[in-house]
Amino acid sequence: MTSPIIHRVTTLDLAVRPVVWPFAEQRRAEIAAHFAERQRERPKIWNGQILLGCDPMFSDGHLAATYFETDFASFLAWRDWGFPDSAVFNGFGMGALRTSDGAFVMGEMAQHTSTAGRIYFPSGTPDLDDVRDGMLDIPGSVVREIEEETGLIPGDYTAEADWHCVVTGQAIAMMQILNLDMPGEAARARIEANLADQDEPELSAIHLVRGMDDLTPTMPRFVTAFIAQQFAAR
Repeated sequence: MTSPIIHRVTTLDLAVRPVVWPFAEQRRAEIAAHFAERQRERPKIWNGQILLGCDPMFSDGHLAATYFETDFASFLAWRDWGFPDSAVFNGFGMGALRTSDGAFVMGEMAQHTSTAGRIYFPSGTPDLDDVRDGMLDIPGSVVREIEEETGLIPGDYTAEADWHCVVTGQAIAMMQILNLDMPGEAARARIEANLADQDEPELSAIHLVRGMDDLTPTMPRFVTAFIAQQFAAR
């Protein structure tokens, strides 16, 4: 297993183009059967259209890649089967919420989601709602996911200019630090109040990470690598 690589970039050039994914076409019957099984386990998951990436290139503070449309069932099978097509990657934005007293705020995914129990920053697999003029709008995706999952809006935080792109296997997590003008406990209380008002929130708990001792095995490697880098820089 290779160690995560973190690229710090200032621009994202992510074009959405019509691409036929051979994996999804050739294994359609197997994919449908796999999704039906997963749906029996978690009836709330749905087979919507999402975006995956290919041909990523980092150069001079810049990330360029091509994205294409596929269905969630194909993505889920690709992920669950160990990423059989290594030319494809799952590239998504994450809002790394950081409070005024230096804590990072993460959410624990609820049991009805496809990543139940995992703990990470607000995020989501890009979909067609994130496309603007043929380009994938990762900053817009982050804003949308932050509001949907936590209730926080752009007026509640200040976004730093750079993106920390953490490459782990077939995932590229594009993280942007969002500085909240409130301490950790206040941020957690506000988000928990918002979750309590939702009929079926995506998050089941809010975690504050103040140091390496707060990391857990349920946090993905791209999250722990980012956190380690941030705390090492302090």
